[in-house]
Order: sequence, then C-alpha cells, then structure tokens
Amino acid sequence: SKMTVKAVKMPCTSANVYTKVPDGGWGWTVAFAFFVVEALTYGIIKSFGVFFNDLMESFDETNSRISWIISICVFVQTFTAPLSTVLSNRFGHRLVVMAGGLLISTGMVIAAFARSVVDMYVTIGIISGLGYCLSFLPTVTILSQYFDKRRSLVTAVASTGECFAVFSFAPAITALKEQIGWRYSLLSVGVLQLGITVCGSLLRPIIIKEREVKAQPPEESTETKYMLENEQTCTSIESIDSGVDITTSPSNVPGKTKAEPKSEEPKQHGQIPVENNSTPPEPKTKLLDFSVMRDYSFICYAFFGLFATLGFFAPSLYIIPLSLSLGIGKDHSAYILSAMAIAEVFGRIFAGWVLNKKPIRKIYIELICVILLAVALFAFPFASEFWGLMTCSIYFGFMLGTVAGTHIPLLAEDDVVGIEKMSSAAGVYVFIQSLAGLAGPPIAGVLVDTTKNYSSAFYSCAAGMVLGATFLALVRPCKTGLCRHQQQQQQQQQEVEESPPGPPPELPDDFIDMDIGKAENSGKGSDSV
Repeated sequence: SKMTVKAVKMPCTSANVYTKVPDGGWGWTVAFAFFVVEALTYGIIKSFGVFFNDLMESFDETNSRISWIISICVFVQTFTAPLSTVLSNRFGHRLVVMAGGLLISTGMVIAAFARSVVDMYVTIGIISGLGYCLSFLPTVTILSQYFDKRRSLVTAVASTGECFAVFSFAPAITALKEQIGWRYSLLSVGVLQLGITVCGSLLRPIIIKEREVKAQPPEESTETKYMLENEQTCTSIESIDSGVDITTSPSNVPGKTKAEPKSEEPKQHGQIPVENNSTPPEPKTKLLDFSVMRDYSFICYAFFGLFATLGFFAPSLYIIPLSLSLGIGKDHSAYILSAMAIAEVFGRIFAGWVLNKKPIRKIYIELICVILLAVALFAFPFASEFWGLMTCSIYFGFMLGTVAGTHIPLLAEDDVVGIEKMSSAAGVYVFIQSLAGLAGPPIAGVLVDTTKNYSSAFYSCAAGMVLGATFLALVRPCKTGLCRHQQQQQQQQQEVEESPPGPPPELPDDFIDMDIGKAENSGKGSDSV
C-alpha cells in the first residue's frame, strides 16, 4: 500500500499528514533548514572567540568577565528550554523559530553599539540567548519526527552546519575585523542571522495518523450461530445470563426476503455498534510533560548532559588565546579553529553512520565517544607548538562531533525516553544543562586568571567530561532495572486477574429440609384457622 500524504489546514500553518513516519519527503527540507539554523546559532557561538581579545582591549576587562557573555547566552538558551517546548506545543514550531531568529538578530545588532561589557550581557547574553533557545530546540525536535530509520544519520549530517560555519566564519570574521573593525563585523553577523526566520518558515508540522479502515460487520462465529438457532426454538439459560442481545438479521429469519430499514431507536445496553462515523475527541497534548523526571534512566542521562556541557564550549573559546600564548600568530590560530571545525564535520557524519547500523546499542557507542573526548581534553595542555596544538584540535573536533551531534537525538531512543516523550524530554534535558552552560566558561576563566595558564581551563573541561561519562554508563542499567520492575508488576497483576474465583460457599445439608419444614408448619397453621 502506498503512503498517502495530504495537507490539512491549521491555524497560521499547514501540516503534513502521513500514515507513517516518512523518513524523507518534506523532511529533507526540514533537514536543510536545521543545517542553516545550526550554522547561524551554534556556529556563531563557537566562533565568538575571535572577538575575545578585541573585547578585552575595548572594555579593559579580564578573561573571566568577557567569558560571562557567552556563559549568560548559553545559560539563557538552555534555562528557557521548557519555555521553548511550551510555546512550540502551543503555537507550532514555525512561529517560534521565526520569532527566535528575530530576537537573535536584534540582540547581536544592538551589541555592536555596546559601550560596556554589561551591555553585552543584556544584548548577546539575554536577548540573543533567548532567541537561540527558540530557534534551535524546536528545529531539532521536528526533524526527529520526520525520520525514524535514518534519524541518527540525517540528524548528524544536518548538524554539521555549525562546523562549516566555524570553518568559514572564523577566518572571514578575522579578515573582516581588519577592514571594518570588530563592531561593524558584529553588526554584519547580526544581519546574517536574520536567515533563521526564513528557515523557520520551512518547518511544516507533521501528523502521523494510521490508515483509516472502514468497519465491517463482524462475521458470526459458529458458536454465535448455534446460540442463535437455540434462541429461535427455545430460550437457553446461557443467552439470558450472557447480557448480550443478539439481533437476528433479515436474511437469517425465515420468510424475510427484503432488508428492513434500520430503526433509529437508541441501542440497548450490551449491543455492539458496527459503524460509528463520529470520531472520539483527541486527547489534549500536554504543553510540558514532567513525568520524564520519574524515569531513572533519563535522570542519569540529564546528569551526563549537565557535566558534559562543561567540555563543549570552553575549548572553542580558549583555543585561540591558548595558541596566542604559545607564540602562534593570529592567522595560524584561526586555522587551528577551522581545522577543529572540519574534523567535527567528519566526526558527526561518522557517528551518524555508525549509529544507523542495526542491531547496535547506541548508548554504548555514545559512552565510548565521551571517554575518548575526555582524553582529547587532557591532551591539550601537553601541546607546546603549532602542529601539536593542531593535532589535538583535530582529534578533539572529531570526537566532539561524535557526541555533540547525537546527544540530543538519542533522547528519542528507547534506552532513554522514546520518541513519544522526545519533545518534553528535550526541553527538560536542555534546561538541566543550563547550570553547566552558565558556570562552565566563567569557572575556566577564573582558573586562567588565577593560574595564569590556559591549560587549567582544559583540565576543568576534562574533569566534567569524566563525570558525564560516569552517569552515561548508568543509563542502560537504570533502564533495564526499571523495565524489569514494571514487568514484575504487570505479571503480578495478570496473575491476580487470571486466578480462578474461589468455590461458592457450601450450604448446610439440612438447608432444604428446614425450608420444607417451615412450609409444612405454615400450612398446618392455616388449616387450623
């Protein structure tokens, strides 16, 4: 049977209705939109390190205070994730992403005219940070709904948008600063981010409905026909006690040759309706389902995201200052960041290809990648010249791609929460990440200001990644333990339901004799009267 697609008019948008998950179709357009959104959100955040030295010189501030710009931005982006989920479920993904694009562009343009680092906190940190949340999370959520078998591969390839952005934006912004200065360069970036609104207009909602099958009258079984014949001859005890009224059709009644019109009388209790054109009311969708917090496997996965986030952004922010501290030129430092981005592209594609293989336990592949990513973070402090730092950056970029492109889509796997709770789980998961997004870069900045060594920032990131790997290793055991507990409860409930009822209470042997004796005594009394 061919898959049917039809458009259904909805308020302010049109939805694609499929009989099953399409694994393609309009999903390819959504994947392209996600590619561009990734480039203009996380790609810009990761490229923001090229402005660090300019902001320190212009505002005469320390590393830690400048780091708070991205920290507040990432915190607002992740802390408001539940708000993004609620708005997406209420108004649709399209309008939310378009509004987020406007907020990102507005905050970045105003930041170009900032006179202090506090102005940067408000414009880029709060305004653009909220826009990043409203743009990224709904896009990755709706993309996961368009794909099933190819979900891991498509999401991984589409998420390479941020890698291509870092590869191209870092050298381009560096060259643009030398021509027009950092303020007008930041203004140009803000105007470019208006493209997110165009991508948001491409996000059509998707509705999965099972193919409608017209209900046909159920064929009478042999047992039903036998009981029907008994009812035409004599009344059986079974037909009375069953509580089901069996209506004889005209073809079964002798002497009837034409079908009589259906009566409009209301159906009696026990009758089974054959056709019912009225569709039952659809259950209301919860704007935010916090029931995932009762799932131990999700809790462990959320703690993994909390600690792993410490290692996601700091290397991208501090790789250029680290290279400059080692005596490497600005142009070569930009090349190191670009090489990291290209390696991340291959890491994302490789992870998507591996996770697309079946059968495979995806949570274990993710665990291996996280452990190797922690090793990469520990390797940075041992680099002392250009090629050593380039090697560490390529290795880190590849491993970062294997984790960054898959950790959110893995929420849709049954080992975590499943596709049914993907939307709410993503909001809660990213919300929990907000604490690490707020504290990570400033902690690294304080360590750098205290030790006067950029290596301490990478050690703090590596420590967080190790803790994240520990919690990720507990996800699968918690899930299997929870499933076993639920299965035991279901088995106990089934045993109780299937257990035969107890024997009827035994009556005394002289029960009938007592009643007969009472009847005889009453009869004698009446005769005497």
